[in-house]
This record gives sequence, structure tokens and C-alpha cells, in this order.
Amino acid sequence: MDDTDLRLIAELRRDGRAALSELAERLGLSRATVRARMERLAERGEIAGFTVVTRADVSAAPVRGLILIGIEGRGAERIMARLQGMPAVQAVHSTNGRWDLIAELGTQTLQELDETIMRIRNLEGVTTSETNLLLSTRKAGRR
Repeated sequence: MDDTDLRLIAELRRDGRAALSELAERLGLSRATVRARMERLAERGEIAGFTVVTRADVSAAPVRGLILIGIEGRGAERIMARLQGMPAVQAVHSTNGRWDLIAELGTQTLQELDETIMRIRNLEGVTTSETNLLLSTRKAGRR
């Protein structure tokens, strides 16, 4: 990938629905060049797909947080399965370092978040946790 490809990806991150003509103007390229570069990036797997962020994605769970989880022994798969069954858990990530898992949480209220955190802390095999509230979010390439 060259600098133009990186700039194109940055523009797509900023506005994934931008028309080819808009992208071409912003980048100082022809529409055909932008189209060819996008096709090449997709074929090579540099662009894996496009996504849409809806109003529901932003407002359905206004109270958001990350819970970092330490696990005793080898219970990570069992605990991941339990976490994925909780409605407030939006994603679960395995990681390295001090924490074994990180779960993304989203609820309507702080009370719901607190109840979810307590359920997670009470799971058999969870030895320690730390929770961080997400106050604001900026996506890559957005202002």
C-alpha cells in the first residue's frame, strides 16, 4: 500500500458511503483511479468490508464500559461462553498480559451495568476484574 491507498482508506473510514466522485475530488484523483484502487484493495484483502452505524448502535446502550477479567486456571472458554450469553455483553476478547479477557458492555442504565458487573464477578473462575466506563468514542479517521 502506498500513501494514496492510505489516504483513500482514511477517507473511507471518515465516510464509507462517499461517492466515487467525492473521494476522487478529496484525493485529487480520477473516479476511475479511485474505483481501481478500491477494487485492488478489496481483492488483496486490505479492505475486508464496509459497515453501517445506525442510530440504534449509538443509543440502544448509552451506558458503555469495558470489564477486564482475570481467570484462574484454564476456564477461559467456559467463561467466554457464559459472557456471550449475557444480553449486556456486546463482545468478548481474549488478550495477553495481566488480563485474560476483556468484555465490552452496553446497558440502558448504570444500575443495569452494575448488575452485569456483579454477575460477571460472581462467575466461578473469575478471580479479579477492573471496569472502565466509556465516556466518549471517536472512530478512527473521524473528527
